[in-house]
Amino acid sequence: MVEEVIAPAKTIAAQSRSGIGRLSRAPQRLSDIQAEQFNRYPLPISEFSRVLGGGVVPSSLVLLGGDPGIGKSTLLLQAAALFANTQGPVLYISGEESVQQIKMRAERMDLKSDRLLLVTETNIDVMIQHIEQTKPLLVIVDSIQTTYTDDLKSAAGSVSQVRECATRLQELAKVGQTTIFLVGHVTKEGTIAGPRVLEHIVDTVLQLQGDPFHRYRLLRGIKNRFGATSEVGVFEMIDKGMAEVTNPSEAFLAERQVNASGSSIAVTMEGTRPLLVEVQALATASAFSNPRRTANGIDHNRLLLLTAVLTKRVKLHLNEKDVFVNVIGGLQIDEPAADLSIAVAIASSAKDRAVNADMAFVGEIGLSGEIRAVSHLETRLREAAKLGFRRCVIPLPIGKRKPQYPKEIKTIECRTLREAIDSALVR
Repeated sequence: MVEEVIAPAKTIAAQSRSGIGRLSRAPQRLSDIQAEQFNRYPLPISEFSRVLGGGVVPSSLVLLGGDPGIGKSTLLLQAAALFANTQGPVLYISGEESVQQIKMRAERMDLKSDRLLLVTETNIDVMIQHIEQTKPLLVIVDSIQTTYTDDLKSAAGSVSQVRECATRLQELAKVGQTTIFLVGHVTKEGTIAGPRVLEHIVDTVLQLQGDPFHRYRLLRGIKNRFGATSEVGVFEMIDKGMAEVTNPSEAFLAERQVNASGSSIAVTMEGTRPLLVEVQALATASAFSNPRRTANGIDHNRLLLLTAVLTKRVKLHLNEKDVFVNVIGGLQIDEPAADLSIAVAIASSAKDRAVNADMAFVGEIGLSGEIRAVSHLETRLREAAKLGFRRCVIPLPIGKRKPQYPKEIKTIECRTLREAIDSALVR
């Protein structure tokens, strides 16, 4: 149980003096309203800009969440310095670090800018005064959980404090041309702390994901009022900060061993971008009465489903084997189109037969052992052909229309999982 204190309502005069919460205009007819095009500010970091929908939208409120130490502050400081050098003044408000600490990190990343302003502050009223005095094009608040207002008696980071401070920043952004980025903490369950209060207030929700022990980071768009959702930008954590990975599929496959059993290539879609990732599986004799099922990078329940289908429909004796599945690079695969690649990798390890090195896999597996169709198949095949794969196992197309597949890659159409495994393994 959390006590929530309602903030005292401000008078209209006080709101007018502060420049926030002014009276709304009279209602207008839809046909009389002139549509205005958003003039986005281009961001020098192309991966970041693409996830935002093509750039920074003026008067918008953006929330960036992620696990501690994943690189949120590093990415935003890097973006703030580049934005200040190319577009206009930027105000970086930190509630967790001093300006000297931020300066040390900027020097390590070799960032220099005369239009990047730094300040350490946690009081929302003082923050708003700084913003109104400096009039920056971009404001970064790191983090919203450390921000508080004197109007509430609850501690900073509580639901009432987070909601009140975020609402005031939203009102400030909407009445001017300032774009505000908020950094949000993540709970143990992996959701942005609030709970979900911030996601309803802001215009865009971004989440920085990745394994802290791997160098790759994924910037994923969860909500975007000014662009497509589910877009993904790939970064690599280096000494100088976040480096863009322009060809993530090639990076994820760089250390692949082509002749090893239990390895297959899945063609997944992250937003509108196709990604080729390596899926590794290991099936070994179990020393326990209940065999283990360990999944890293895929859903554990999905692994249980695929092992059950392989045992029942393909007659693989996995009930006596421990099965381990790992997605290389610290990636998390959620879409069902990777089912076929996971199942082929498990079968390859169980039979101790390698998968054909020039073959990729796309398809969802049903409980009857059938391979079901997936979306964006032509886009996936073009990406696989670009990286040198010459064959791809796909579901048997449904309908009379013959799909137009790329000529650079040969498609092997299979209806069942047994057919796909027979085509995939080296004889």
